[in-house]
Amino acid sequence: MTTAVLTARPVPPNALPARFARLPVLAAVALLPWLAVLAACHETPWVVLDLTEFAALLSLDALLRRRSPAALWAGAAVALLLTGDALADIACAGPGRAVLAALVMALCIELPLAAVCLRLGRDAAVRVA
Repeated sequence: MTTAVLTARPVPPNALPARFARLPVLAAVALLPWLAVLAACHETPWVVLDLTEFAALLSLDALLRRRSPAALWAGAAVALLLTGDALADIACAGPGRAVLAALVMALCIELPLAAVCLRLGRDAAVRVA
């Protein structure tokens, strides 16, 4: 009888720490209250965009847990959605505090999350290869 030897997958150089791997699912859960607010205000286009982001974040999380090479594409999709959302928020914001709030959300939440998701997908693809 033979025993299988478990080998650890090599960690890519400059990979994000393991604690970042749960960020997509945490971001998806954090998006739920905002989706409720948007739905209550009958903001259908924004609800659809944020539901798409929600689904993409959960998909990325599932692919990361499976260590699938498809995580690269899911990370890129999430990054594209978040970047587009940030740009649309800024473009559609009114003057004054509204545009300032959109800029703060983009620079402090959406764009950093996009970068992390892109990097998580890349790191997962490098581990599989």
